[in-house]
Amino acid sequence: MFSHLHVHTEFSLLDGLARVTDLMQRARELGQEAIALTDHGNLYAAVDFYKEARAQDV
Repeated sequence: MFSHLHVHTEFSLLDGLARVTDLMQRARELGQEAIALTDHGNLYAAVDFYKEARAQDV
């Protein structure tokens, strides 16, 4: 199993771009069972990330 362990969302203060919903949809399309959240300087996306992961079965 492969899992991305270095992922920045749109909430990353320095270099994030990906939307949480889009990340989870793509992870599901690729058959990934897990994905990490490694935003810089904050964890603002943590709740949305968790909820979307559960909704997408990731």
